[in-house]
Amino acid sequence: MASTATALNRQRKSLNGAKVLILGVAYKKDVDDLRESPALTIIELLQNEGAVVSYNDPYFEYVGRGRKYNLEMSNTPLHDLGQYDCVLIVTDHSTYDYKWIVESSNLVVDTRNATKGIQSPKIVRC
Repeated sequence: MASTATALNRQRKSLNGAKVLILGVAYKKDVDDLRESPALTIIELLQNEGAVVSYNDPYFEYVGRGRKYNLEMSNTPLHDLGQYDCVLIVTDHSTYDYKWIVESSNLVVDTRNATKGIQSPKIVRC
């Protein structure tokens, strides 16, 4: 989460009030398992800092309530990525077109090296 705040700050944007799209909420790449998923904690931390958070994951149409989270969120379609201040890659599913995602986004924070080989000043790798 700190890298997201730092990346937004470099663009003179605050995390508080920022629109953030999380890509991938599954525990790991190409699976439909939420157990121990870092994305759930990241979403809650971002929300606690005032970010407006959405998610996209081809394996989860809805994320409700679990033992350690209560998100009650629906999957957001991948269109109009320019409306988000930041797209945060948390789970690097194979189905994502990362080149298109970078081209369509204002800022991409890549925590999984999913954008390897793509050159763009929009990408912050961590």
